[in-house]
Amino acid sequence: MILAADRSALVAQAEATIVRGSQSFAMASRLFDRVTRERAWLLYAWCRTCDDVVDGQVLGHNMAVPADPLDRFETAFRQTMDALDGRPVDDPAFQGLALVVDETAMPRRFVSDHLAGFEADARGWRPQNADDLFRYCYQVAGVVGCMMAVVMGVSPHDDDTLDRACDLGIAFQLSNIARDIVEDADNGRCYIPEDWLAEAGLNEAELRIPSTAPQRATFAARLVAIADRHEASARVGAARLPFRCRWAILSAAGIYGGIGREVVRRGHRAWDERVRISGSKKAMLAMQALIASSLPSPRDMVRDGLWSRPR
Repeated sequence: MILAADRSALVAQAEATIVRGSQSFAMASRLFDRVTRERAWLLYAWCRTCDDVVDGQVLGHNMAVPADPLDRFETAFRQTMDALDGRPVDDPAFQGLALVVDETAMPRRFVSDHLAGFEADARGWRPQNADDLFRYCYQVAGVVGCMMAVVMGVSPHDDDTLDRACDLGIAFQLSNIARDIVEDADNGRCYIPEDWLAEAGLNEAELRIPSTAPQRATFAARLVAIADRHEASARVGAARLPFRCRWAILSAAGIYGGIGREVVRRGHRAWDERVRISGSKKAMLAMQALIASSLPSPRDMVRDGLWSRPR
């Protein structure tokens, strides 16, 4: 049992992690009620820590592919399982995850599915086609959407709302992939499906070459168009959340959707510098989300044609 003082310390450490690791998520999380906000921070801290362990980075920055990625993944996997099973762990991020799972009755399969995404990166996995890409996006981000939905009070048995939460995570990840095509290639990663590359007459190493910027722009536009469809589905699900949660999620959707759309707007110049959303633009998107949160719920959109998470 975690004492109140210990919980407060875990929350404080998790808050410090999200503030340093993601200003966008930190800003959106401020819109939650206190309990939801603290649980979101704890969940983020675990996700961020696992990612850093496997990728050899610090708070998502300065990625340098380590020589022992599978060993690093095993470390993260073991600490996660130890924490969930009530065994002592040193890293507070893993203790925080166990606390969230216990407080929300979160299905452990969500944790396992997220860990599978870290393992894929540790093994140097590559998507062969769009279905492979969607499965990976589910593991690294869509399932985080499901976990966040549970944190916000969605029943683990409400499959349609969880599907739409998953859609938002997938949309976020597709936008990230579009923005980071060159950065990923520089670090020996590629998330553009092999059959897409073949259609363009490229191999993944050529994504680093400046002359392939027009083809990268085509890939990015394709990714963001798919992300937009998933985001539209997610907005239907967000309308079912309590007001403050709805506001936070729509703010995050606007910010991350804005990243992808800015990549498309810049075209072949999108990788001259990292695409970012300014603080003033984030504030404007948060205000737009506030207005959207106060309007009647959007008409239900059938998810036909969207990739569906495993049950």
